[in-house]
Amino acid sequence: MTDPVSRTILLLDIERFSDRDDVEQAYLRRMLYDLTDRVLERAGIDETRRLRADRGDAVMELIDANASVTALLRVLLGEVPAELRAVNRMASRSAQMRLRGVVATGYVAVDEHDGWVGADLNHACRLLDAALLRQALRERPDDFALCVSDALYAGVVRHDHPGIPAGDFRPVTVDSKNGPLRAWLHGPLPVGTDRDAARDHDHGDTGEVPGGSGDRPAPRPPAAPEGSGGAPAPGAPATGTSITIQGGTLSGGVLGGNQYGGISGGHFSGDVSLGEHRGDGRGDGGGRDGRDGRGRGADA
Repeated sequence: MTDPVSRTILLLDIERFSDRDDVEQAYLRRMLYDLTDRVLERAGIDETRRLRADRGDAVMELIDANASVTALLRVLLGEVPAELRAVNRMASRSAQMRLRGVVATGYVAVDEHDGWVGADLNHACRLLDAALLRQALRERPDDFALCVSDALYAGVVRHDHPGIPAGDFRPVTVDSKNGPLRAWLHGPLPVGTDRDAARDHDHGDTGEVPGGSGDRPAPRPPAAPEGSGGAPAPGAPATGTSITIQGGTLSGGVLGGNQYGGISGGHFSGDVSLGEHRGDGRGDGGGRDGRDGRGRGADA
C-alpha cells in the first residue's frame, strides 16, 4: 500500500439510479462521466492530476492537492446546475439526471489492488449517503445538492472567495454508522432540519468560526435606557462620576475611576470597591469600610 497522500475528494451520485432499467442506467452513466470530465477540465484539472473510481451509480475522483479547490467549487456551484437543466430539459423523465455531490479533503492511500483506503474518504462517502443530503436534493428545483466537509469549509469556503459565497452554506450534523459527522450544506436546509443544532454547529452563540483564532471583540457597554439622561443601566459600574451618598445604603456595587465627592453616614455591605477614591485626606484607594488610602475614614 502506498503512503497516504493529501487529496481533494469529489463524489457525485445519481438519484434513484436503481429505479431505472439497464438501458437507462447505461445512458445515465455516460452522462455522469461526461459531466464530471467537463467539470474537472473547466476547473483546470486534467487527467494527469486525478484518479477515478467507479461506484456504478456514482463516480469518485481523487484530485491532486495542488489543484485549485476554489476553481472546482466555482464550477460545481455555477455551472453544474445549469448543465443539468439543459440536459434534463431534452430528456424523458426516466432519463433525467439529478445529482448529489460532496467535496472533501483528506489523506488517502492506494493499496496493491488499486483500492482506496482512508478515514477521510470513508467520511466523505458517509456524507454522500446521508439522508439529509438525499432529502435536500428531493426539495431542490435545480437538480443538484452539494455538501462540503467541515475541514474544507474551514480551510476554503468560510473565506468567501469570489464565486463561493460562504453565506450560502448551512452547518449540518448528519448521522452515520461511524457517529455524527459535521458538514456544510449549500443552499437551504431541508424541511424539518433541527435548526437549533445547526446554529450550535455554526458557533452562533460565541461568534467563533471553524479554523478561527478563538479571539472575540470585547462586549459593548450596555446602552443607557431612554429618558435616563445618560445614567448607567441598573447593575452597571459607575465610572468617572461625582457621587455623594448620605444616610443611604450601598450593597454589592462597584465604583470605578476617579470618585470625587462625599460619602458619609451610609451602610456598605457585599463586595463594594471604590476605585481611586480621594476624600479629604486625598488617599489613593477606598476600602470596603470607606477608609481612604491612609487608613482614615472618609470623614476624618
